Amino acid sequence: MNRICLVTGAGSGVGRAAALALLGDGDTVYLAGRRMEPLQETAAMATGGTAIPVTADVTDPASVGAMFDRIRSEKGRLDVLFNNAGISTRSINFGDLTWEQWRDTLSVNLDGMFLCASAAFRMMRDQAPQGGRIINNGSISAHAPRPGSAPYTASKHAVTGLTRSISLDGRAFGVACGQVDIGNAATAMTKVMTAGVPQADGRMAVEPRMDVDDVGRTILFMASMPADANVQFVTVMATNMPFIGRG
Repeated sequence: MNRICLVTGAGSGVGRAAALALLGDGDTVYLAGRRMEPLQETAAMATGGTAIPVTADVTDPASVGAMFDRIRSEKGRLDVLFNNAGISTRSINFGDLTWEQWRDTLSVNLDGMFLCASAAFRMMRDQAPQGGRIINNGSISAHAPRPGSAPYTASKHAVTGLTRSISLDGRAFGVACGQVDIGNAATAMTKVMTAGVPQADGRMAVEPRMDVDDVGRTILFMASMPADANVQFVTVMATNMPFIGRG
């Protein structure tokens, strides 16, 4: 397709899977993350397209601005942003949660999401031809929380509001915005699930996971929609994970 794409958090996990899926479809993909080495590892795994690693801190407005300035200077436009960078926190009861733990999660999962979406929106609005697509990484926690997950769950509920607002405000400019809510993709972040994680009834239970490449294919599907169509929300999850029927 040779779309011009940006994937944040592209050095591992879901971001890497999405970037490789887009690259495999022939796209030019800017691979963004804090450290260059894992981005270069992602680039080396590509089977097509053009991979361009770029270091950036999504919580820093200046760093985000420099990244988008580079894309504008080198390519003149941006067609797709997969707004993926995020962190999770260990399970901690709300009564024991500290301000620092709250802010650490929100700074990446919400502030970083806003900074990248805002820069992408303006670029897509102002470029010619106008328009583009923003895909925000939500979570099944945007629907139902896990025990001890207040910062993460709150951030993902906020991402849903952000997605809806961008989708509405983008209509006049051809900027589509959708959200992918992912459950138990097999990444380093979810490895703990193979040993057991807290359930709503207080039990510890091993949870099934799915191949992270299935998420990559989902992002490619969303990115490949024509300009007059949009996947507003999609949930992709391990078939037998305890999400439907939680509690």
